[in-house]
Amino acid sequence: MSTQTKKPGRVKSAILGWLGVPLDLTNDAFWKAWAGSANAAGQTVNQETVMSLSAAWACTRLISETVGTLPLHLYERTSSGRRRAVNHPLYSVLNRSPNAESTPATLWESMTASILLRGNGFGEKQRLGNRVVGIRFLTPSRLGAQRLANGDYRLHYTEEGGRPRPVAERDLVHIPGFSLDGKWGLSAIQYGAGVFGSALAANNAANSTFEKGLSPTVAFSMDKVLNKEQRAEFRENLQDITGAINAGKSPLLEGGMKADTIGIKPSDAQLLESRSFSVEEVCRWFRVDPSMVGHGSKDSNWGTGLEQKLIAFLTFTLRPWLTRIEQAINKYLLSPQDQLRYYAEFSIEGLLRADSAARASFYSVMVNNGIMTRDEVRQLENLPIMGGNADVLTVQTAMAPLDSLGQANDGDTARAALAAWLNQGQHAQPSQHDNTDND
Repeated sequence: MSTQTKKPGRVKSAILGWLGVPLDLTNDAFWKAWAGSANAAGQTVNQETVMSLSAAWACTRLISETVGTLPLHLYERTSSGRRRAVNHPLYSVLNRSPNAESTPATLWESMTASILLRGNGFGEKQRLGNRVVGIRFLTPSRLGAQRLANGDYRLHYTEEGGRPRPVAERDLVHIPGFSLDGKWGLSAIQYGAGVFGSALAANNAANSTFEKGLSPTVAFSMDKVLNKEQRAEFRENLQDITGAINAGKSPLLEGGMKADTIGIKPSDAQLLESRSFSVEEVCRWFRVDPSMVGHGSKDSNWGTGLEQKLIAFLTFTLRPWLTRIEQAINKYLLSPQDQLRYYAEFSIEGLLRADSAARASFYSVMVNNGIMTRDEVRQLENLPIMGGNADVLTVQTAMAPLDSLGQANDGDTARAALAAWLNQGQHAQPSQHDNTDND
């Protein structure tokens, strides 16, 4: 008699079959693939080692902190446009407190960093009945699945204390990064292992060079064979005068001993050029201009040069990540009915807060062209609204169609007619008075 086992859901199937590893979750290969661990250039490449690279650290921080600090609002579609859905329960989750442990900034920082490095970000919906009242970030390496006796699979998450707890599939929020199959994002650590491994190797070589006092490896030779005690004594004496701290001290060569340089000098190995190139390679993987993470270059970082870099950073680097998060919120945190009426969106105008001149110019254009009211601008600046005419759309009236140039509008015509009538009356009275005196 054959028994049928329940097929795992879409998320479970993806976790169990990710990267084609065996279904046995006790297999080390599964967790190594999940964590993105690899070996390249003689280096172990994983999240911890990659983040030890200054360029990778700076790129990850730049993108994650920028995304985390952008205002994120929930909007309601109305017949007259849109408005902030401040009364919706999800609004406070996105803007004030996503869970008991995190602020919105730290939540989306962690989520974005996970997507950047591992290719996938995970969150867990916290419910009060059927209503979503929070979202908690889940570290991908702690998320796994357990095969039950009936052949079914159950997701579980391991807390910091080592205690696993079940996670309902319907409560899992998955945000993939760049993907080839539409389900799982590709891990930058795994696919960029060669680049990150070379950068780690260059860093280790540089550290080793400084540790040796900027000197290449030296081999000592003698015409006779030393015994074990003599070798130990020589190495002990040599260790006391080597290293960057003891640079300048010279060993004493006795008994016909000779010193010969072996290995490649740092200048011949182009160590500095290699480290500089690795910074550019790492930045290329994160799609960040090297100058934005402090890597020197000849192009301008002031004036219009910096402005164009910020526009490119917003358009080509941030926009894909913001869109992924917005769509995940709309899909996972809003009910199908609410999705027709509400949607989440980042306010990229928050990037202008660091530049008061650019912010003032933006507000001026929006108000003078009747797109925003002055009260709406005051709200963005956290100022009290004034009401009255401040809540009315206004436009500059100096501009007019070409075919109306030279023509007076109705108001001007009425004012001109009134002025002519008054002028005529003033001239008529003195004329009658003069005629009376002549009579």
